Amino acid sequence: MINPLLKKTFIAWGFLITALCGYTQGYEIHLTLKPFTNAKVYLGYHYGKVKAVADSVLLDANSMGVFKGKDKLGGGIYFVVSPKKEILFELLIDQQQNFSIYADSAHLPASIAFTGSPENKTFLEYTAFMGSHGKELNTLQESLKTAKSKTDSAVIKEKIRKLNEEVKTERDEIETKSPNSLLATLLRALKDPVVPPISKLANGRPDSTFAYRYYKEHYWDNISFTDERLIRTPIFEPKLDRYYKDLVSPEPDSINREIDHMLLFSRTNKDMFKFLLVYFTQKYINPEFMGQDAVFIHIFDKYINTGQADFFTEKYRKYVDDRAYSIMANLIGQPAANLEMTDSSGKTKSLYEIPANFTVVCFWDPTCSHCKETVPKLDSIYQAKWKYQGVQIYAVMVDGGQENWREFIRAHNLGDWTNVYQTTAQHDAAVAGGRPDYRQLYDVYQTPVLYLLDKEKRIVAKKLTYQQVDEVISLKLKKVNTP
Repeated sequence: MINPLLKKTFIAWGFLITALCGYTQGYEIHLTLKPFTNAKVYLGYHYGKVKAVADSVLLDANSMGVFKGKDKLGGGIYFVVSPKKEILFELLIDQQQNFSIYADSAHLPASIAFTGSPENKTFLEYTAFMGSHGKELNTLQESLKTAKSKTDSAVIKEKIRKLNEEVKTERDEIETKSPNSLLATLLRALKDPVVPPISKLANGRPDSTFAYRYYKEHYWDNISFTDERLIRTPIFEPKLDRYYKDLVSPEPDSINREIDHMLLFSRTNKDMFKFLLVYFTQKYINPEFMGQDAVFIHIFDKYINTGQADFFTEKYRKYVDDRAYSIMANLIGQPAANLEMTDSSGKTKSLYEIPANFTVVCFWDPTCSHCKETVPKLDSIYQAKWKYQGVQIYAVMVDGGQENWREFIRAHNLGDWTNVYQTTAQHDAAVAGGRPDYRQLYDVYQTPVLYLLDKEKRIVAKKLTYQQVDEVISLKLKKVNTP
């Protein structure tokens, strides 16, 4: 039997440890939110650019409720949402997850008060500080635009400089006093590298690439790829966007190296690794620029198809798999899959039988409004220019019916093209043989779709407008004809 005095000592030590370290498990956030009564409010959080709900509570007749759970919340920037689904104010959640909030929605942010959360008190003070300084800076910036003399401009610029210096001092003090706090982490993440004076090359000339290289090399100095708190903020994902848009070379090999580097560093933090893998998958599964789908295939082969994406839902995994197997067959630079289809006279025409310097493969539908507009323009540029440059068009009717197809060909004089479609027998034979359909081979899920092939039927460009295809052909011919 435990000595009563010793038992009291154990209990006292337990309370002391809890007070010093915070709750080791779970969260309990008491909320008083005037004037709402008998209404549900929500605790939300940022997840990259997405806003999600972490918890909800029904406020009682005294406008009080408790957000409570047995597992700790992931650190980050959270927010309280009103019964009308309006975000009222933000708060920080980190290690200390047992505290109280009082607020009156009619008097925000002045009415907000935190008890038991020193970091949120600091956050509240910092937010108020930035609010007042931000308004003053905006006013001064507007005044600068209408300044009547250089003297007036100089006075305004000096005021702006002093305000910016005050902001820097405030941020530096927070980082110095609480370097490991979430707020300090966020302030560091917002910093941009300061490029030193441009260095000179051995010949004495300025290094024109120095600023770019220095900025890129130091872009992530204040970011830890093992700090999962950053993914639950609106800061981290835009920083990723900017890096891959402005600082990483758009070639797939360059992007792949950057992705591998980031995923390698994030492996020790499961949540960060998940976030980054999903981010990169979403970014490149339907890329903004032609050819970058090769990045998605790299991600699929190296990470997704090796069991490292077991957190994907079944539905999302099927979508990713389908996209991967559709794209694999038509990457830029690879030989195009051969197509053997039937023309309007009933003869089989093979794509690879067409002798041409360039072949434009057009997937279209005679009943598609966009196709009705595009196909005649495609023929116009073909008749005026392409056929004299050794370009041929292999046009595949995707949908719309044979009658509409034949009528459109006659009405628009498309007889110079190789016009084909897949018969039912050809489709059934492919299915029976376990061969992929042309829709999968060429990733055709809308119309029109244009591919440009070279003399050896390698894919040069894909899914461009006919004007862009013409630009690519011109560039390729210019390169060939340049001594």
